Amino acid sequence: MSQYVSRLGSGLVTPRLRFPGGHRKPRRIAMLSVHTSPLHQPGTGDAGGMNVYIVELAKRLAAINIEVEVFTRATAGGLPPVVELAPGVLVRHVDAGPYEGLAKEDLPGQLCAFTHGVMQAWAGHRPGHYDLVHSHYWLSGHVGWLAAERWGVPLVHAMHTMAKVKNAALADGDTPEPASRVIGEMQIVAAADRLIANTAEEADELVRHYDADPAKVAVVHPGVNLDLFRPDGGLSRTGGSGGGRAAARTRLGVPQDAFVPLFAGRIQPLKAPDILLRAVALLLEEDPSLRSRLYVPIVGGPSGSGLAKPEGLQKLAARLGIADVVHFQRPVGQDRLADWFRAASTLVMPSYSESFGLVAIEAQAAGTPVVAAAVGGLPVAVRDGLTGILVPGHNPAHYADALRRFLADPALTDRMGAAAARHAESFGWDTAASATADVYTAAMHEHRRRVRSHHG
Repeated sequence: MSQYVSRLGSGLVTPRLRFPGGHRKPRRIAMLSVHTSPLHQPGTGDAGGMNVYIVELAKRLAAINIEVEVFTRATAGGLPPVVELAPGVLVRHVDAGPYEGLAKEDLPGQLCAFTHGVMQAWAGHRPGHYDLVHSHYWLSGHVGWLAAERWGVPLVHAMHTMAKVKNAALADGDTPEPASRVIGEMQIVAAADRLIANTAEEADELVRHYDADPAKVAVVHPGVNLDLFRPDGGLSRTGGSGGGRAAARTRLGVPQDAFVPLFAGRIQPLKAPDILLRAVALLLEEDPSLRSRLYVPIVGGPSGSGLAKPEGLQKLAARLGIADVVHFQRPVGQDRLADWFRAASTLVMPSYSESFGLVAIEAQAAGTPVVAAAVGGLPVAVRDGLTGILVPGHNPAHYADALRRFLADPALTDRMGAAAARHAESFGWDTAASATADVYTAAMHEHRRRVRSHHG
């Protein structure tokens, strides 16, 4: 990690990305999100942290005068071709394959149709309409690679997750990522002008597993909406403003004196919500009197390989004899999610792999400590022992031990929660957008220089 330096207050970037002033930042960029729309509800299907990332980043880029057009696959008939998400941010729906019932695994076969749709939209503009392409996830990277070459502009790519990393840490019974994805990712890494990683560890993985040129890798931490995710209730649009934990519990119907270990995210083996259930079963086995105090919300819908057995988690809760304390909630909007974070005693994230773990920062911003697996970007998102507890491995007994610490010391949630809220303040989206704009500017400068030297 030594080659990556911290720039306090503006994310992390490689030292080689420092460049003299005066280089032009882009006026308009094409952002590609093939498999998941920024208009979709996070926590449903394939929508998750990446959706939040794209929405927030695009809005903040527009606020610093970089227009963003997001291309995504149309997943329903009759969608308007273009939707204004915010001033300066357009979402373009591209017809590629059947609207519904197409699994993410089948999308590679639709990339040609998607690319055609992107090219059609571009053909209606004057030359030079887009200054840069920013693709998210490997499926978008393939479209971005072709579009950037065709338009003569740089390609900036964000992996979000990597097949080689996921396959090295699979949950029991989970399906490995196919070789075609690994090959696709290798091609994108070679083709991109810049790669944006969420953490220094992810940057190292790009170099180690994918032979990325370290000079092309920039580290920019994702941000969090600090107006919405805050301990006192923030600027909720659903009337849920103010009051902190007690008020949030009242709004959600959660008992005031309950111990509330929360899982929030897509329900799939990768995210490992089953580990929380097994840990809760161990706590009850050891102390049956806890049953009247335990309230375990599972907020999210089945996704990915979890769709094969959508009722699997409910059946596990019944089998473990804890169905009475586990409360399944449908995916909710950001306002409501912020209330769930405030209501919780701790967020539990036993994931097998996380490129960053945006949910961990959102919970901390809302004043709630996090019990998380020490994987991927979570050791950056959570300060072990200060804003939460990092657990090595995925043994439910170790998660039960961590939860027991909060049960034994009821004030620990408030102490760690206060530190968590302070920690999260350094992860604002304005900071992330500013650092991302720096990456764009550097990519454009280098691209122009390369084109000039090629023609010279």
